[in-house]
Amino acid sequence: MADVIVPMEGKVIKINVKVGDTVSADDEIIIMEAMKMEMPVSAGVSGVVKEIKVSVGQTFPADSAIMAIE
Repeated sequence: MADVIVPMEGKVIKINVKVGDTVSADDEIIIMEAMKMEMPVSAGVSGVVKEIKVSVGQTFPADSAIMAIE
């Protein structure tokens, strides 16, 4: 299983996938806001979404694991 790690502090604006979805590496899985800009977060690996560790509106610190893909 691989965690999706975000490199900077931010806030979740939109979650584009749900648990059980199949994703490919580089698919945009979450849209976050950081430094007053919207930024896409991409899946680093291909696989199935096993866990989403954040929710819309939630803020998170840098280097947080926001999703698990297997």
